[in-house]
Amino acid sequence: MPEKDLIWRIAGGSGDGIDSTSQNFAKALMRSGLNVFTHRHYPSRIRGGHTYVEVRAGNGPTNSRGDGYNFLLTLGDSFARNPGEDAFYGNEETKPLTENLDELNEGGVLVYDEGLLDQEDIEEIELEARAEENDWHVYPVDLRGIAREHGRDVMRNTAGVGVTAALMDIDVSYFEELISENMKADMKEANLDVLSDAYELAQEEIDHTHDWSAPVGDGHDEEQVLLSGSDAISYGALDEGCRFISGYPMTPWTDVFTIMSQNLPKFGGISEQVEDEIAAAALALGASHMGVKAMSGSSGGGFALMSEPLGLAEMTETPVVLVEAMRAGPSTGLPTKPEQGDLEHILYTSQGDSARVVFAPANVEECYTQTRKAFEIAYNYQIPAIVAYDQKLQGELRNVPESFFDEEPNSDPGSVLTEDEIAEAAHHASGKFKRFQHDPEDGSNVSPRSVPGQKDGRFLATGNEHNEVGHISEDPENRVIQMDRRVNKLDDIRAELDDAETSHQTYHGPEDADYGIIAWGSHQDTVFEAVTRMNDNGQSVKAIGVSDLMPLAENELVDFLESVEEAVVVEMNATGQLRGLIQKELGRYGEKMSSLLKYNGNPFEPREIVEGFETSVDGGELPHTRMKYVPAAGD
Repeated sequence: MPEKDLIWRIAGGSGDGIDSTSQNFAKALMRSGLNVFTHRHYPSRIRGGHTYVEVRAGNGPTNSRGDGYNFLLTLGDSFARNPGEDAFYGNEETKPLTENLDELNEGGVLVYDEGLLDQEDIEEIELEARAEENDWHVYPVDLRGIAREHGRDVMRNTAGVGVTAALMDIDVSYFEELISENMKADMKEANLDVLSDAYELAQEEIDHTHDWSAPVGDGHDEEQVLLSGSDAISYGALDEGCRFISGYPMTPWTDVFTIMSQNLPKFGGISEQVEDEIAAAALALGASHMGVKAMSGSSGGGFALMSEPLGLAEMTETPVVLVEAMRAGPSTGLPTKPEQGDLEHILYTSQGDSARVVFAPANVEECYTQTRKAFEIAYNYQIPAIVAYDQKLQGELRNVPESFFDEEPNSDPGSVLTEDEIAEAAHHASGKFKRFQHDPEDGSNVSPRSVPGQKDGRFLATGNEHNEVGHISEDPENRVIQMDRRVNKLDDIRAELDDAETSHQTYHGPEDADYGIIAWGSHQDTVFEAVTRMNDNGQSVKAIGVSDLMPLAENELVDFLESVEEAVVVEMNATGQLRGLIQKELGRYGEKMSSLLKYNGNPFEPREIVEGFETSVDGGELPHTRMKYVPAAGD
């Protein structure tokens, strides 16, 4: 991690404005010319409970959370339900302070709100002794008092930003600009006053004992935007012509559903919130059956309810895109924490053999491009496509060049025939269109489709096995032909993806490295940062980030595994699900692969990847219990 990066953590209670404050803090630093990355941690409560957001800012690549953090602004939890020492979960009012100290780096800065956290609280946790031991620079400030002078307690987060700007030598005008843009009338003036008072107090009345400051931005070559994975999935869907979404709120899928619902009306589209996830997926199928590009999605147990409609989409060959926003399970598990435990569920849920596409993007750019590709594949091949991501990627923000999204929109409905083409197509003697032809005229496994209302395009759509026009059929020969045609689409899709000019798989590190790391999904860029660090330290290691999970990117994985002596598969789950998938498809490489697993509700840090790699190469045990290392078969 570059020593000059600022990693700022703001901690408080849900309802204290932590999320909005951190977004504005990140946006201000981006506008100052820095690259930024945020990491969000929040409890499964509507209000109250310890929450924090990290903002990492630097001039170099900033695509991952760092190792710990070096500035803590803790507000305390003003919505704490149990502030008493004898409460079952401890003193919740002080948790934003007490539960964050273990990760504050040596030499770090700590600002706490002495207007809420009194001296007795501070003495109870022996903060003075811990600060001396770790060379922390502690600055108590009455943030609540500053806020109350101008109106409301909630503005103490603005006071905290003002103190941060003064202590870190950050140009306060960027924060003033954002307040002026986002607030109106009295609230704008009150927050500007709070910001100014806090800034002046920290400059003039606090004895600065630290000797470092935030990096000064080098500037950006082009306009930047601050986006999450949820933003990018939504914008990719809109640009690819999606005009219908149905869903039911469930963390963390709700972000995509909300963003799409806010934007679809601008494009003449429709969003529907329904009674449950079965209805949501079924409604999306209905819209797609009518010729509209449609999507739905959910998380965890909600996606489990979609198994029935997902199987129906596969049998009726109705294209649809589903989003699965993973969180820690099983059951409700840790509903607001990231995990990659749903991979096997995503690949195989529903009835019988699966015929679907699954992409797992790793960052904002991949969320956009792979969502667009999911729609393209789904509607060209008449197959459901799933975009799998997790709570980490759902909520984290990073800056991206605005020009990245300057791509042409696409409203092509895929393999839908015109009425003139239908007139020339094969029909049964009854007049029904041969929607499910055994031998499509173009020699592919895709039978062109009609949509309701087209002349001479009528056919039957049923969840039972069916013949060419859709009538239920239990004929063994027909069953084999239809099943093979549906499943063999995956071979055609894999061939197309392998021929694509730009692979969905990404690589990092020297091509001739001796060792490899395999990653998928949201921690890919954390792995890449660790790989850079290891090579700088004289180790020989490279990494591949895998996005194509069904059909699996076998050729690229074979080439990668053939080129290294050993490979560590890094995952946020307890059972090594990607490693299991690779061994299922490429069993001969089982003895080359070990696993580094983390499933405690927190994503990887770069140093943890380094520790896991060193354990795999040098042997021994991990230095802590946050992760688990599983050696290769036969070791």
